[in-house]
Amino acid sequence: MASNSTFSVLGADLKIKGDITASEDLHIDGSVEGDIDCGTLVQGEQSAITGSISADSARLAGTVEGSITAKTLVVLKSAKITGDVFYDTLTIEQGACVEGKFAQRPHGSAKKADEPVLSLAN
Repeated sequence: MASNSTFSVLGADLKIKGDITASEDLHIDGSVEGDIDCGTLVQGEQSAITGSISADSARLAGTVEGSITAKTLVVLKSAKITGDVFYDTLTIEQGACVEGKFAQRPHGSAKKADEPVLSLAN
């Protein structure tokens, strides 16, 4: 299957100040001070993001200080999030630390009109 999708990686040794926009997948192991807008975000355990995140899908394992908006959001047990979380589907591993409010995204921008799903991963 031919694919034109791209996958960008910001290594653990990178510190970025400024907003990041990626049309496809983004993996962040370093530190970002700015807003992130991408298709899919994967955050490493040692990563720190200060700014808002907007993504179709996000898998967070590090530190985030800022609001998060995602259709599908997975918060791993190593994550430490300070900020409000807006989602369609949410999974939180036991042990994750989140300080902020959780809310269903307005009008559920998902293609289906299903209820948002909240689950606790073991």
